[in-house]
Amino acid sequence: MKHKLKIDFFHDVICGWCYVLSPRLRQLAKEMDLDIHHHAFALSANKNEMIGKFGSMKKAKNIILGHWQQCALADDQKRVNVEGMREKSFEYPTSTPGLIACKAAQKQGGQQEYWDYFDAVTHAHMSENRNIADLGVLANIADEVGLDKQRFLQDYSSSDRVQEINRDRKLARKFDIQSTPSLVVNDQWLISGALPLSELRSQLRQIQQQENAA
Repeated sequence: MKHKLKIDFFHDVICGWCYVLSPRLRQLAKEMDLDIHHHAFALSANKNEMIGKFGSMKKAKNIILGHWQQCALADDQKRVNVEGMREKSFEYPTSTPGLIACKAAQKQGGQQEYWDYFDAVTHAHMSENRNIADLGVLANIADEVGLDKQRFLQDYSSSDRVQEINRDRKLARKFDIQSTPSLVVNDQWLISGALPLSELRSQLRQIQQQENAA
């Protein structure tokens, strides 16, 4: 009997490499009938954390957009708009608003809706250069993916969302996750970074073979 692989996908809405990886994982989820579970992992939860890492919000944006340039080269679909974001006047968004929004989407539609919303919010961030720290923008994205906007806003405002993010952080510590994107396969194998599609497929098939042989 073939064992279905369970994958815990740890990611952040401001993570360019997560944006690069998500379509690859979607393709393999269809090919291999993977069981995907989504988890928030804030790289810079708030402005204090971002300033602590980079020195200032202005420096943060400059350094992060340097990372975007690497993501743009790696993205299979060439969707990353570095110069568009460079021209925007708003501060580079922190992680928490978008991650809470993903949890609010999950409250309406489960794991699949989380993934659809995550992809939409990262696209809004990295391709359309919208300010995903703005609740109005996040609510509009919810509407665009077919969620009930008023229910989304209610779920967003609940303290349960922060508790859900904290639970994800606790799970990440259990697996010793330090960065995004990270995939944990069947609670045993850790795959870090935005691997090319062929390499990710190969690693998952190897794990599946080991599971089936056990």
